[in-house]
Amino acid sequence: MSEDFEEIPYLVPADTPTQIPVSPCSTEEQHKKIPVTIVTGFLGSGKTTLLNYILTEKHDKKIAVILNEFGESSDIEKSLSVNQDGNLYEEWLELRNGCLCCSTKDVGVKAIENLMEKKGKFDYILLETSGLADPGPIASMFWLDDGLGSEIYLDGIVTLVDAKHITEYMSEKKENVMINEALKQVAIADRLVINKKDLLNESELDKLKEDLASINSVADMIVTERSKIPLDYVLDINAYDVKNADALVYQTEKIQDHGSSHAHQISHDIRTICIQFDQQLDSIESLENWIQELLWEKKISGTDDDQEPVTVLRLKGILYPPKDKLETNGQRKRMVIQGVQDLYDIQEGFAGEDISQDNTSSKIVLIGKNLHKDKISASFENTLGITHKII
Repeated sequence: MSEDFEEIPYLVPADTPTQIPVSPCSTEEQHKKIPVTIVTGFLGSGKTTLLNYILTEKHDKKIAVILNEFGESSDIEKSLSVNQDGNLYEEWLELRNGCLCCSTKDVGVKAIENLMEKKGKFDYILLETSGLADPGPIASMFWLDDGLGSEIYLDGIVTLVDAKHITEYMSEKKENVMINEALKQVAIADRLVINKKDLLNESELDKLKEDLASINSVADMIVTERSKIPLDYVLDINAYDVKNADALVYQTEKIQDHGSSHAHQISHDIRTICIQFDQQLDSIESLENWIQELLWEKKISGTDDDQEPVTVLRLKGILYPPKDKLETNGQRKRMVIQGVQDLYDIQEGFAGEDISQDNTSSKIVLIGKNLHKDKISASFENTLGITHKII
């Protein structure tokens, strides 16, 4: 896959400070697993430039990189291109900096399974998707896959966007496609990289940041050029950690900040909404029924049958334990919800010092299409009998 820049990018040193909280609750078992970060982005966004650099630059991290559908634009790509006569061959190449690289024409479980045979030689996996790929199904494979679950875990999704062209890509209408690929990649991202900032002036860049935040106001965002980002920005994201309640508190605060400071007209069908409530639920079952109808039936419970189908790309939530899940041993506990497309999981989570023992506040975050606030609000209150606020 060719990129627009001849100049090799560089990474900011790994100790560059960021404001992204680190999960305080990673267990010893999870540290033994290998985190997988999916690196996605539309054609020409700069993801291959970034990954090629990681493969060749000196650093103290043992990273396995899986490059997908690359072209003939660099010596590395040529040496790894092993697709011959229409057949798929996989070749693992161990590099001098301790990295491993694989070329493949199909992002699937097989490449990861082969890689796990080399376990112990690396600490991270970066998986590049095709520029036209939907990262949702790929994320699902590594998030709740029982076969791979004992070896790896999904760390997060990083989406690179071309500052000059991403608005055009997101606005493109395609037949028989509810949500185009560029919009999906932005909506499902845990971290966004706005690349090629030098192609926009300051006002254009501000408008783009606001536009992206209107679609996905949960994701962290960084602005750069020539794929120059801190290495730690794509590692140890913990975005799918169903134990990490504190990170979700941080993310929902970002939604509230964005909602209070940006009341502009949303230019795309995709949006982020957050349901906040303080009332304790009687049971988790009633909430799960509401979520399942939204995710699986693609409808807002209690609304007209002729409503437009709802598509939820990402679901996150932090709940004060319902009455049927609340323990009386004084533990500071929360229920954490994580979901990607039609898959979701609810587990007990760790609550740190930032969450008061007496605080019963709960928040549910939805990112998707046809999430009409009024209909969502009415459905939530009618189905669960919960007074709430929606932003």
